[in-house]
Amino acid sequence: MTTDALASDGLDGVVAADTVLSEVDGSNGRLIIRGHSLDALAGATTFEALAELLFAGFFAGVPDAAQMVGALGRARCEVFDEVGALDARLAALPPFDAVRALVARLTDGDDLATALRLLAAPAVFTAAVVRTQRGAAPIAPDPARAHSADILAMMGGSADAAHHRGCAAALDAYLVTVSDHGLNASTFTARVVASTRAGLTSSVLAGLCALKGPLHGGAPGPVIEMLNAIGTAENARPWLEAALAHGDRLMGFGHRIYRVRDPRADALKRAVRTLMAGSNSIPGRLALAESVEAAALAVLRAHKPNRSLDTNVEFYTALLLEALGFPPEVFTCVFAMGRTAGWIAHAREQVAGGRLIRPQSRYIGPAPKKAA
Repeated sequence: MTTDALASDGLDGVVAADTVLSEVDGSNGRLIIRGHSLDALAGATTFEALAELLFAGFFAGVPDAAQMVGALGRARCEVFDEVGALDARLAALPPFDAVRALVARLTDGDDLATALRLLAAPAVFTAAVVRTQRGAAPIAPDPARAHSADILAMMGGSADAAHHRGCAAALDAYLVTVSDHGLNASTFTARVVASTRAGLTSSVLAGLCALKGPLHGGAPGPVIEMLNAIGTAENARPWLEAALAHGDRLMGFGHRIYRVRDPRADALKRAVRTLMAGSNSIPGRLALAESVEAAALAVLRAHKPNRSLDTNVEFYTALLLEALGFPPEVFTCVFAMGRTAGWIAHAREQVAGGRLIRPQSRYIGPAPKKAA
């Protein structure tokens, strides 16, 4: 690859790390996480089991999936002590910024205890921020609950046991699906910081900062705005045609890596379907989303025949998180609940086998004037 390509293509095609954690096969629409396909993991693996899978070999004494329930539960209780810092000034910030500020209060370190607290932090802080901004008191974690079930409980979710179990399973599927995805922008950022030996908290904070951007984790919210604006299946194609005519991007379609359908979109679509039983609103919302998806793919093929633009993870992320009761303004926070596991594992992998990340740049500014 030439330096011109490096300068213009955002490091496309550059291999910056060897990893045992995940492989993103963009040509075939496949995601592998530590030897397991996403199809085999999503919907069949708990978040605790996923954390064990990612952390194995990077920390001493990693609990197994059953033990991880209690270990992560205790970590949520430890992190909840920091919720007392959620004053009026922090509560006035956008939720993601408030959560990031609370994460910054955690002690830096490189041990398993630090990792578990960081894994617990986005869940505890997001729920506390949402409830505080609604004028309600934060709900303390229950260390005996599984992670996804406790997230929904801290948010103040349904008390119906069967419904709660279904929602927890769907949230587990989401957190597993987004836990790791190769050397994406936030993971690369976390690895850069880890390579300086700054510590896990610093690495996770760096990942959070990169995730916030609308070209990365900050994108799912606008999908809900799009669905709301379209309103009915009949209006989908005219609305989408008008959006493209104005030069707007259709949120939830196209991906930097995938040249076929994003496998995470299918995993999350299946998770949405698990919530349909006993719900009067989700089936209609799903039907609208499927109509919009079909119309968008047809419109994109017609308008941009030379580009491969298929459904990506953002589209069904938005639908699933909406169905679980998360407001759009915290979708990126929920993304962080899952992706933090990947950041931590990548940070430890970088420290174990990598050097300080220090690429070169190419100067294209003016040359100094020569003396007369």
